[in-house]
Amino acid sequence: MIARSEWTNTDPNSCGYTAHSESGHALRFDTTPEHLEGPTPMEVVLMALCGCTSVDVVGILKKKRQPLASLTVSTTAEQRQEQPKYFNKIKLTYTVRAEAGTQLSRRAVESAVALSKDKYCSVSAMLEKAAEIEFVIDYDGVEPLP
Repeated sequence: MIARSEWTNTDPNSCGYTAHSESGHALRFDTTPEHLEGPTPMEVVLMALCGCTSVDVVGILKKKRQPLASLTVSTTAEQRQEQPKYFNKIKLTYTVRAEAGTQLSRRAVESAVALSKDKYCSVSAMLEKAAEIEFVIDYDGVEPLP
């Protein structure tokens, strides 16, 4: 995998960087307090964590033939106060919703989250080396099946 980040002194935003992926996509980083042009690199790390585990959980629940209507993975994180200010605590909340008139299996959802955490999510595996990660499942007010 290959990526690069570019900064130039001719950019109107002296705190703006453009990152490029091997697959041809670009992402704008903005380290100004306003973040008008894009997220900070640390915000992108959390976004990558949410995305990585979402892909795992949705794929696993589809294989388990669960009636999943939507999944939202959100995160809150704490950083060390001293440099380098890496994440030392992360809380992931998985909000799952079943299709109308159906229920998800608690066992299936818990298993999918555990498999993502313990086996599949590369971003989580990297971050766990430095941060305590808490995983919470929210069934959006609907009691799941066992």
